[in-house]
Amino acid sequence: MQRQIYTEEHEAFRATVRTFLTKEVLPHYEQWEKDGIVSREAWLAAGRQGLLGLAVPEEYGGGGNPDFRYSAVLAEEFTRAGAPGLALGLHNDIIGPYLTGLGTEEQKRRWLPGFCTGEVITAIAMTEPGAGSDLQGIRTTAEDKGDHWLLNGSKTFISNGILADLVVVVAKTTPEGGAKGLSLIVVERGAEGFERGRNLDKIGQKSQDTAELFFNDVRVPKENLLGERDGAFIHLMTNLAQERMGIAVAGIAAAEHLLEITTRYVKEREAFGRPLSKLQHIRFEIAEIATECTVTRTFIDRCIVDHSDGTLDAVHASMAKWWATELQKRVADRCLQLHGGYGYMTEYPVAKAFTDGRIQTIYGGTTEIMKEIIGRSLLA
Repeated sequence: MQRQIYTEEHEAFRATVRTFLTKEVLPHYEQWEKDGIVSREAWLAAGRQGLLGLAVPEEYGGGGNPDFRYSAVLAEEFTRAGAPGLALGLHNDIIGPYLTGLGTEEQKRRWLPGFCTGEVITAIAMTEPGAGSDLQGIRTTAEDKGDHWLLNGSKTFISNGILADLVVVVAKTTPEGGAKGLSLIVVERGAEGFERGRNLDKIGQKSQDTAELFFNDVRVPKENLLGERDGAFIHLMTNLAQERMGIAVAGIAAAEHLLEITTRYVKEREAFGRPLSKLQHIRFEIAEIATECTVTRTFIDRCIVDHSDGTLDAVHASMAKWWATELQKRVADRCLQLHGGYGYMTEYPVAKAFTDGRIQTIYGGTTEIMKEIIGRSLLA
């Protein structure tokens, strides 16, 4: 079906993104995968190309365009290219809104220009060894010492954890407050007592540096409190819809790309003296995947438009995240099966898509958490 959500300006931006991927990402990606990290030069190149800070006001060096459809284009093209390691979506769509929406004027002028040029790479540190989606289980503390916060604790599974120059840390500022006693504390590179642990060895997205972070009596300036004291729970809930939409957009884009490459493969690959595409079972498999992708695409595009208009609610964002990522997982498995033994070879894109995409149903809130949010809204 012809998509109707993008204008000529969006498609021109898509062409820019594809050129960037061809010149600045794909020639280096295999080496990044071996290194377990992308180069800082890639971030600077993204800044020069105007791919960072799309929604950041122009006065701070950004694009000044809050239209989420540009972020959707970026997610779609990076997914199709099989290049999730350069985590521009995390930087732009997850952390960016915290800085622009909660930052003081002084904070914005201090952090946003570098955010937009790629000189300041960002991360958000929420997950802990004993606390994932359960914010009440967070143990990292930020003690008010008058002129500074004293930060202690550890975080794990932090995307951009090695490269990050600016880390938004979720910490307890009122220990007895539970989830309502959390604040966002910004820790900058070089802070004494801030240490990075292992660059974690994952089954997929090898070039995306994912690390352990440790905070041992880190003195953080009082002016690095982001938003309201004890306001992190509300701040986090406010921005989760956009995070989940970004993941959903990547999910359906991945499923569509897998369908495309698998359709091409079964036309070319022969078995029993004829192309696989001549076998009825193969045609039925492709028909089912294509139909599921088309139905999902229709819903996700509607969510993209609603989010761009500011009308998408948390429930529908959760539906989008759950459905699109579970579809991606199913399609990756079925397409790998249709490739046979070749699907298990890392040189084939379907194998990489299988391992890279497996995290999609986990981060940003697991499928089970998405169902809980949806069910609670219907049965409250």
